[in-house]
Amino acid sequence: MSNIVAIVGRPNVGKSTLFNRLIQRREAIVDAVSGVTRDRHYGRSDWNGQEFSVIDTGGYVVGSDDIFEQEIDKQVELAIDEADAIIFIVDVETGITGMDEDVAQLLRQTEKPVLLAVNKVDNSKREADAVEFYALGLGEYYTISSINGSGTGELLDALVEVLPEKEKEEEDELPRFAVVGRPNAGKSSFINALIGEDRYIVTDIAGTTRDSIDTRYNRFGFEFNLVDTAGIRRKAKVKEDLEFYSVMRSVRAIEHCDICLLLVDATRGFEGQDQNIFWLAERNRKGIVILVNKWDLVEKDTQTTKEFEKRIRKNMEPFTDVPIIFISVLNKQRIFKAIETAVEVYKNRSKRVPTRKLNEVMLPIIEHTPPPSNKGKYIKVKFCTQLPTPMPQFAFFANLPQYIKEPYRRFVENKLRDHFGFHGVPIDVYFRKK
Repeated sequence: MSNIVAIVGRPNVGKSTLFNRLIQRREAIVDAVSGVTRDRHYGRSDWNGQEFSVIDTGGYVVGSDDIFEQEIDKQVELAIDEADAIIFIVDVETGITGMDEDVAQLLRQTEKPVLLAVNKVDNSKREADAVEFYALGLGEYYTISSINGSGTGELLDALVEVLPEKEKEEEDELPRFAVVGRPNAGKSSFINALIGEDRYIVTDIAGTTRDSIDTRYNRFGFEFNLVDTAGIRRKAKVKEDLEFYSVMRSVRAIEHCDICLLLVDATRGFEGQDQNIFWLAERNRKGIVILVNKWDLVEKDTQTTKEFEKRIRKNMEPFTDVPIIFISVLNKQRIFKAIETAVEVYKNRSKRVPTRKLNEVMLPIIEHTPPPSNKGKYIKVKFCTQLPTPMPQFAFFANLPQYIKEPYRRFVENKLRDHFGFHGVPIDVYFRKK
């Protein structure tokens, strides 16, 4: 499993901006208003060849200072409990605040590596002002400007030096199907129903499953590892913030699986946390099957299934080519259909399209509907091939690839899906210079 790095600190010090800088994309909302980060954000980063997961531990609520202090204590305790290393970010403009001192006091008690990042240091005067942060008792600090990136290289150099070495796990060549989802969606019950025994403790209290466990499973003549990734533990000291653990376990599981079976509680709908996990799987380029569990508890008419599916697909845009199966683990309805579909998605993810066949199909389509001209320059695509990667990735060679925009890339992706059937699998399409 890869290391986890948590970014902690009080509101409005630049956590989300640093997060975006580390993962090199803008996914977190960045705003000058305290409390704007309503959800935690998760991403993958690497530095000097070392990969790790990054968490922006936002999740603050707008309210009094007392509420902020309670939330910050909770966030830091969660980070200490779950992360392998912690970046504590403070603001040189405001100097040391009472909340900074509270966070520092918690961090001084952990044996995990803590890196103190003094943000908004973009001139020599502020460099001198940063000296006061020695008073937090966390040792050396790193001056950075998360907006323009200065100093982040030195911070990352120090970070990868202190990340613990993970023991190499024995390679298992079997495909891994991870059962993911928010607390109490029925993940362990689903696996129990499949294997026909109560291998996992199943209760109505979210947070029973402590760690992910693999079960070797054979169905439809196909053998694979079925992974229960609930991985939520109840601890008084972290005030039972189960959503945090749910997603963190899902992060780890998704990174190391081939197919994600995302269980959704039909009585709650496809909520924000479900969407977070879905996009984690999509960004990691995993095959995805959505299982709407507890369908037996929903009052239905002839349009209920269609409307429910429509709402889910709306929230999945633009990647909507994902199988959605309505199941009842309790009544064992369609649970084997779920596995059969997951096997099909795995085969789709492993599918290879011969280069000759690919060109025979795609080049006439592109010739009939070429990329829009740009400033009087016409783009011609002359050749395409599938790249030798574990997931479907295609390279299209053109004379002016830099002028091809995202809508045309999606058009090509949709045509690949129409003709070669990559149901449930993210596709990468690259345009390169011929």
